Amino acid sequence: MTDNYECTGQMSIFDLVGQQIKITKPIRLIELFAGYGSQAMALKRIGAEFEHYKVVEFDRFAVESYNAVHGTNFPPLDITKIHGADLEICDTDTFTYLLTYSFPCTDLSVAGKQAGMSKGSGTRSGLLWEVERILYEIRDGGGELPQILFMENVPQVHGKKNMADFQEWIQFLESLGYTNFWKDLNAKDYGVAQNRNRCFMFSFLGNYTYRFPEPFPLAKKLKDYLEDDVEEKYYINNEKTEKLIKQLIDGGTLPDADMNTCIDGTIKAPEKKTIANCIKAKYDAGISNFPKDGTLVVKGGITKWK
Repeated sequence: MTDNYECTGQMSIFDLVGQQIKITKPIRLIELFAGYGSQAMALKRIGAEFEHYKVVEFDRFAVESYNAVHGTNFPPLDITKIHGADLEICDTDTFTYLLTYSFPCTDLSVAGKQAGMSKGSGTRSGLLWEVERILYEIRDGGGELPQILFMENVPQVHGKKNMADFQEWIQFLESLGYTNFWKDLNAKDYGVAQNRNRCFMFSFLGNYTYRFPEPFPLAKKLKDYLEDDVEEKYYINNEKTEKLIKQLIDGGTLPDADMNTCIDGTIKAPEKKTIANCIKAKYDAGISNFPKDGTLVVKGGITKWK
């Protein structure tokens, strides 16, 4: 089964309503498409105790970052060459296995070619189905499935073009005995001054009910995150950015500012904002033609492009 609905109370990611899951056993974290370990970072931030059990990430630079951030020593691994037995899921009576699989959004995002995630498509987003293969191998080999699965991706994962594939994925998880819950959540509704909308899905092995956290008012604005003194090496200062800034000033867009101010640099309708734009894959590409959108920081009347 799968649900996508509002909630009535603030809850942690492990709180369930109805048949409740209580994680009392040590967590072994398995990260597929691990990147630099943002999901491990999230677990640390909520105070969860866990073991970096397995990491599968093809990009060696991402793995180097992961190891530097988390103090681990994982090698780069290609998910197409990983098998169910390689995850070494065992003793689920002793451990809680949390498997994350936030697969590439390259072919889903509006910033990409939107080639989709269909099985056999050969797209990077289609690597999702390697997870299907791995879970099948675990089941068919008589192994123990992870008790919790977690995915984060762009909302287009369940958009019109990809909905059939998304539903096929959910039906597959249901066939293994998982109960699935997904919802689009925006960072600005959960304490972060950025418009970042993402789809989150939890899958629990067994029959459970789950409610996503309730949004709460944003207490901080973007200017609250800005530093007063930033080293010059972090700024870009050249003729192209000066030309853009001059256009905005001449057009009356940039105000005289005596504090850090965020300016939405959208050429058609620039404005002051208190929440940062969503950072896109092609952010500020081709600045010679001026970016379609961006963020300027105005400090004491001196404007610099960050």
